[in-house]
Order: sequence, then C-alpha cells, then structure tokens
Amino acid sequence: MRDAYVVGVGATPFGKLDTTLRESAVLAALEAIDQAGIDPGLLEGAFVANALGMAERQGHLGPLVMTSLGIPEKPASTIEAACASGASAFREAYVNVAGGFADAYLAVGVEKVSGIDSITATGYFAYASDYVYEGSCGASFPGLYATIARAHMKRFGTTEEDLARVAVKNHENALLNPKAHLKKKISVEDVLKSTVVSTPLKMFDACPFSDGAAAAIVTTKEIAQRLGGPMVRVAGVGRAGSLAALPDRSDLTSLTGTKVAAAQALKQAKLGVADVDFFELHDCFTIAELVAMEDLGLAAPGKAAAMVRDGQTARHGDVPINASGGLKAKGHPVAATGLGQVYELYNQITGKVGGERQLRGVKTGLSHNVGATGGSVAVTILQGEN
Repeated sequence: MRDAYVVGVGATPFGKLDTTLRESAVLAALEAIDQAGIDPGLLEGAFVANALGMAERQGHLGPLVMTSLGIPEKPASTIEAACASGASAFREAYVNVAGGFADAYLAVGVEKVSGIDSITATGYFAYASDYVYEGSCGASFPGLYATIARAHMKRFGTTEEDLARVAVKNHENALLNPKAHLKKKISVEDVLKSTVVSTPLKMFDACPFSDGAAAAIVTTKEIAQRLGGPMVRVAGVGRAGSLAALPDRSDLTSLTGTKVAAAQALKQAKLGVADVDFFELHDCFTIAELVAMEDLGLAAPGKAAAMVRDGQTARHGDVPINASGGLKAKGHPVAATGLGQVYELYNQITGKVGGERQLRGVKTGLSHNVGATGGSVAVTILQGEN
C-alpha cells in the first residue's frame, strides 16, 4: 500500500436542480478536475455512485460521465450502497491508487429526485431497507429512525428538545454554506411545532430530498506534488455493515457498522478519535447525529445530547460537527452525500472555505456516511500535510 492524496474536489449546489443526473455529475467532476489542475486524460477510471437512477430512468451512468469528460475509453463502474454510496465510491478510488492499480482515479456521486413526488421518492428510498420485513410493511425510513429515537429516549432519557437542538445547530451552519439546500434559521420551538413525520420525529428533524453531485480526485504523492496544489492525505478508510433489519437487532441505540468502520479507519490513520479536529456525520435524522457521536466515542452512551446542549459541537466549539449544515440542512442527494462530506473535509483542511464558515486550525477531519439504518457504513479520515 502507498499513500494516496485528494488533490481536487467539486460539488454542485444541493437542492432542486434543473440539471440531469449526467449533467450534475459532470459539473462536479469538472470542478474537481479544474481545482486539481489535472489533465482528464491522466484519470485511469472512475467510480460513479448512484442509488436512485430509476427516478430518471437512467442506469449505467459511468460511460455517460466519462464520455462527457472526453475520456470514453476509461472504465467506470456504478457503486450502490444506499446513502453510503458516495463514500463507498471514494473508498474504491482510494483502494485503486493505494493498491498500485492506478495512479489517478475519479470518484463522483450523483442523485436526482426532484422530478418525482414525495410519496414515490419515499417508496424508492424504502427499497434500501429490508423490504420484505420493513418497507413492504409500511416501515419507511422516517418510521425506522423514529424507532431508534424512541429506543434512545427510553434507555437514556433523551428528549425531543435534545433532538431539536441538533437541527437548530445544523440549520445555523447551513446559512453560511452557499451550496446548502436549506438556508433557514430555526429555533427549538420551530422544530417542536413542525409537522409530525413519525413520532417523535418532526419535519425539522428530517433531512430534505435533494438533487446534487459531488466529486473527488485521488492520486499518488508524486502526481500530487507535480500538480503543485493543496494535497490532503487519505489517512484512513473503513467500511462495515450492521444487521440489515431493525427487528433483528438486540440494541437499537447503536450502529455496529459505525463502530467497526471507525475502528478500521482510525487504526489505519494511527489516530484516536480525540486526534480528529472536526467531523461530518450522517444526520439524515437528528437522532442519527447523536447515535453517531456515541458510536464514534465522542460521547458516552446517552451523553451526546449534553454536548450539543453545551455548545461543544457548534461550528467553533471544541468538537465541530457538521459545519457544512450536514444532511439535515446542507441537503441529502443520496449517493452524493458521502462525497459531499469529502468535499467539506478537503476544503476546510486546505482553508478554501474561508470567512466565518472556515474552521480554525483544523488539520484532520472525519466523515461518516451511512446507508439505510446502518446496513452500510463508510468512515473516511483526511489529513493535511505539515
């Protein structure tokens, strides 16, 4: 294994877009290529993350993207791991470079769901569950995460106000993010009074359906140095899973996949979680951010809510979490989300974010990307060079 580096990232805005799957993916890829200053011809292939191509009746996206980039002879494969597709595609690009199979690879994630109604979209999302025992029985993801929230409340005394504070924090962060889907300041009271989706979760506890794309270029140290731009090392990657269906799990307040994937990534990076400066966590619902914090070891079981309440996870707190706005407010274009997190890590570490949104003195960032209710989990650690 050899060191591999991210040398360029790109992303479209997240939200309701007029562009097609292909167009969004290419726009994000071109931004990454331009930022890296790399000749597209040096890319030896791509992994294209997409989970809901059926919404646009378009599968086999890879060749469309490569053709549009002017490198149709280069191979591309579609990666599907539900909402963890983006980080999974990034990991495959990393493995090819670190393993010596290629010297430069593209990872791009893209989703387009605005062309379908919410009920249809919710149904498509449910295909990522254990459909026989969950989706077909009416258990959509709001219901499944509400079950997790109820279990957490019963075991640890977590309150609806605790969940609401996560939403308020992430909406505040998204106000400064020019590519965020939801730019709306909210209060705890706004969250508590919003429409009930699945008790105890309300509309403002849930992330929006978003369109969007994000991309990253992974290459060797030699090429990165030759390009001359900011280079951020891929310090650790982890991939794991959990029992697919909630009814099979003995503990609904934790995701096994997060613990395993994080342990893999931290071991590879030779770091403890306390060595990480900031985090982009998979907050598809507010409860998910609290569970992720506890599974990563940032808080003891049941204690994450107190960290949010005390401001420790705020943008300029001791442990910044979801400075981008997270899925909750930045948006959640399913297969683009994991690469959107990589986009945030790279730009924060290299100081490209700038302004009030720029985190101070950060060198190491961790992203956490979850598919379904933890059936797939990917953890990525990026680290700036001294």
